[in-house]
Order: sequence, then structure tokens, then C-alpha cells
Amino acid sequence: MPEHSHAAGELLTADEIELLRRALLEWSGPARCSDLLAIGMGFAGSKDLVDRCRGLRAALGGASPLTPTDWARTLLAVEIVFVSDLAGSGVEWSTTTGRGDESTLRTLRSIQRKLAGVVRPYYGRTPHDSE
Repeated sequence: MPEHSHAAGELLTADEIELLRRALLEWSGPARCSDLLAIGMGFAGSKDLVDRCRGLRAALGGASPLTPTDWARTLLAVEIVFVSDLAGSGVEWSTTTGRGDESTLRTLRSIQRKLAGVVRPYYGRTPHDSE
């Protein structure tokens, strides 16, 4: 599958980028991800999730482009860490991030709309590096 990379600033506002960066940080704590869930999100396991989230955060904070695969991993990881109380931050989201649920959801919906064309090949599929 051909992939066209995009830097975060080409697609999203500064606030949207900051939400993604903060959400990915949650996987380093307090979120609790199993290997199986991490694999379902397109990572090799829970350690790979934490390691790659560091790299994704760095790319989002700079001008480094992300592939559609990494955009799909990022979006799915953020959706899960925000909502899931079993694996993510869940009900503690506003406490651990300082962001309210309502504003987070509004921003996340905007991100989903903006990334739809980029992540469309992964709807219903696990994002993997080699397709």
C-alpha cells in the first residue's frame, strides 16, 4: 500500500497536536496496556507501544513526517487511552492530563475528521509497517 507521509503541522492545529502528544504520554503511565491490545493497535507489544509513543510524540512535536501507518497507530492509541478505564486513563483522564472530557472529545472528533483520508486504508484493519 503506498504511503504518503505528513508532518503534524500540515494536518492539525497546535492544540490538536498537543492533545495527541499528551495522550501518547499516558501510555508511559498511568495507562496499562496488555501485549495483545498493543498488537491490535499495530505495535509489537506493550513495550514497543511505550517506546514508539516516545518517537511519535517527538515527531508530532517537530517537523518530522508520519506515515499513514503511524497516523493510524497514533489515532487508535489516543482513542483507547482517553476512553478505556480498563487499559487507558479512562475516568482519571482529566486528573492525569488536566484536560476535560468534553473539550478532549471535541478536539478528538476534529482530529478524526482531519485524519480520515490519511488513515482510511486502516479502517477495520490493524496498522502494520509492511502491508
